[in-house]
Amino acid sequence: MLALVSSAALLSIASPASASVGATIIEKCIHGQSLSGYPQQAYREALANLPTEVEEYSDCANLIRRAELSAAGGASGAPEATSAVAPIPLSPAERTALNGAAKVGAAPLRVGNQIVRPGVVHADIASALNSLPSSLLALLALLLACALALGGWAIRNRVRAHRAR
Repeated sequence: MLALVSSAALLSIASPASASVGATIIEKCIHGQSLSGYPQQAYREALANLPTEVEEYSDCANLIRRAELSAAGGASGAPEATSAVAPIPLSPAERTALNGAAKVGAAPLRVGNQIVRPGVVHADIASALNSLPSSLLALLALLLACALALGGWAIRNRVRAHRAR
């Protein structure tokens, strides 16, 4: 949310005279204003220049695409930025690419001196321990030593109590 606010602040700093129409559309979307009345090229520019933070943390990309589709279809009422909208259906090219991805699969790749097979998870405890920070490993060793000392102390007390009988 902080990233969205900071990107909105950055967009509002730019002077309106030098701001492109695409930036104006993005700014209006961030502020929840209407996105209607712009040419197709302006919507394409806004989508191409949409900051990552705005794209991730808001529905602006979907709203701008809806406004673009509405303007292309000649509809009089483009969606408001605050309205709840359903996702835009996939284009035929997107649907073909999505369907083909599952069928194609992926061949194993050589990364460094190892072969990586997509979709295969190798359970190797040594690699899990090697990836831990040394301070965490030291803490785990300390906890293990404390547990062993406490266990030894408890066993010693039981043995002494058993001998005392």
